[in-house]
Amino acid sequence: MAHLQLKHIYKTYGDGTNAVEDFNLEVRDKEFIVLVGPSGCGKSTTLRMIAGLEEISSGELLMDEVLVNQLKPKDRNIAMVFQNYALYPHLSIYDNIAFNLRLQKVAKKEINRRVVRIAEILDLTKYLNKKPDFLSGGQRQRVALGRAIVRDAKVFLLDEPLSNLDAKLRMQMRTEIILLHKRLQTTTIYVTHDQTEALTMASRIVVMNNGKIMQIGTPHEVYEKPQNIFVADFLGSPPMNFFTGILTATGLQINDILLKINPEDVSLLSDKGYLQKELVVGIRPEDIWHGQLEKETYNATITVSEMIGSETMLYCDLYGNPVIVKLHTIEKFRADDSIALQFNMDKVHFFDKETEQRIFSM
Repeated sequence: MAHLQLKHIYKTYGDGTNAVEDFNLEVRDKEFIVLVGPSGCGKSTTLRMIAGLEEISSGELLMDEVLVNQLKPKDRNIAMVFQNYALYPHLSIYDNIAFNLRLQKVAKKEINRRVVRIAEILDLTKYLNKKPDFLSGGQRQRVALGRAIVRDAKVFLLDEPLSNLDAKLRMQMRTEIILLHKRLQTTTIYVTHDQTEALTMASRIVVMNNGKIMQIGTPHEVYEKPQNIFVADFLGSPPMNFFTGILTATGLQINDILLKINPEDVSLLSDKGYLQKELVVGIRPEDIWHGQLEKETYNATITVSEMIGSETMLYCDLYGNPVIVKLHTIEKFRADDSIALQFNMDKVHFFDKETEQRIFSM
């Protein structure tokens, strides 16, 4: 397969705008890397630079220790799957999958062997004589994957390949792509703006914003220990709750509320100079509970209650502070009801108010 290194990669346009800025990433052989971030963050531009479809303004792109900046796309041994499938509507599924092999003048017998094998893997055998218009969106996406796989490329690049599918098909295709990667063990870089895809599919996630890397880590690392407020807010559905207040000897003073903090955390924060200073505390909706009487609770007012299957989302007002709560219950709650909330203080995250960076890791 392949080992990729991106060293200080920039993409700068004529007006001086950096679409990608100082991008550094090592992709290990057989990894499944996901680039995730909001629209316009530079993730697709990065993918296109790897493919050779966009010129690298500065920096080095190495594949198996060989500099490939100047190599043409066809010489990089990379296969790319696009968002819109890019199938030829006048060709059969067989011919769509075989198209690049014919351009490479692969022997007819070998082409047939590869196409038949890939069709079996992707459950497309009975559609090989059909045209793309005959297939569903999920089946067309499998054809696009098949056209990439059949080349036996060193690297697969996938640019938001599931964004045109409905929710059920996206979930099904996520599973198929994960299983396909386990079977083929091909180095893969996958671009998406969908955090669920990133968290469920990746070996490691690269979170991007404004052309820069915000954090690189396993799904568990970036979710449990976000390195800044952007990552904490971007990953998670619903998003993390944030409170800004003054650190005291017993907790965080947020307007009229004293949010009590574990003594060991207060000590660590004090040692770093945050006592009597503003900081930001983050806590995820699933780490706020419907309070128990024997625990420290905070009274809030429910503004909106949403039952989503076996879970209930509560949008609350806590003395003027909006709070989202995610409960694993189908208990009925009503707007304007009062509710006692309990915070799991072992799960809180602390961020510097000015830099928005994580203060320490738990």
